[in-house]
Amino acid sequence: MYRAVTRQIEVTVEPNFVPEQSSPDRSRYFWSYTIVITNSGEETVQLKTRHWIITDASGRQQEVKGEGVVGEQPILAPGERFEYTSGVPLTTASGFMTGRYQMVSESGERFDIDVPTFSLDSPDNKRVLN
Repeated sequence: MYRAVTRQIEVTVEPNFVPEQSSPDRSRYFWSYTIVITNSGEETVQLKTRHWIITDASGRQQEVKGEGVVGEQPILAPGERFEYTSGVPLTTASGFMTGRYQMVSESGERFDIDVPTFSLDSPDNKRVLN
């Protein structure tokens, strides 16, 4: 599990390789990832936008920006959490993702929170240790 905390908002990520949606002979590898956002602060916040940078093993980057997550812009009161699962395909057997969410507080302040960088590794990925 990967974890980041920004302004008392915790984001954890659990990535999982999905072999039944992958086809290594066609250079298609698919991962799901489950994200939990927990508001440990004292103010209600709302997730407004997401910004992802997805990098494959060849160094190719894809940027994804958009409103909310999985069609929602969740509101989190103090102590509340929001969990969702999404997915990402790559043409290589490994890669990583990093990103941030733009939040807005009850008082109208906009701020970014970090999503921890997380690794996407498939069983087909051959690692070489020096």
